[in-house]
Amino acid sequence: MMKSKNPLHSTTHPTPVGELTLVASEHGLRAILWPTPSLQRAGITPRPRRNPDHPILRKTAQQLDEYFTGTRTSFDLPLDLEGTRFQLAVWRSLADIPFGSTTTYGRQAAALGIPRAARAMGAANGANPVCIVLPCHRVIGADGSLTGFGGGLPTKQWLLDHEAHVLASSIVSTPQWQDPQPQQTRLSMPVG
Repeated sequence: MMKSKNPLHSTTHPTPVGELTLVASEHGLRAILWPTPSLQRAGITPRPRRNPDHPILRKTAQQLDEYFTGTRTSFDLPLDLEGTRFQLAVWRSLADIPFGSTTTYGRQAAALGIPRAARAMGAANGANPVCIVLPCHRVIGADGSLTGFGGGLPTKQWLLDHEAHVLASSIVSTPQWQDPQPQQTRLSMPVG
């Protein structure tokens, strides 16, 4: 459950994968919620005050729009996540998965130095509060199959297809003598 003494702000934002609810504190983005879960079911407390003009929410909406139009491949947002030390480490590691790539829960666990924790990775990824920004959709099963995803497997497939399409378009449109310069991922997260 995400409990905060700081006031929270929220807004909704239409995207190609549905209307997302964005939640932020004064320190950073706290959550991106799929259309179906309510704030209460997602464990967001205290109840956020609707504030579409909050600077972090506006910046998040802008960067999501850029992601969905294919002009952004990484996010530069302050994050204010609440979770266990393990969850925070797992969520941070999601930012290391390159745009348009996938990894497995086992490889994610190995990269964190705990190779036998693939199932725990799945549980932590399932609790990822900032989908898309921390791309848990890029983590797949060891056999290459799509596995659980808060937005549903069709949405996970859509996001992976979108990224593949963006990459394919950039390769075609970039002269061979010029390297594309991906945006750097800069995330600031307090350690819980």
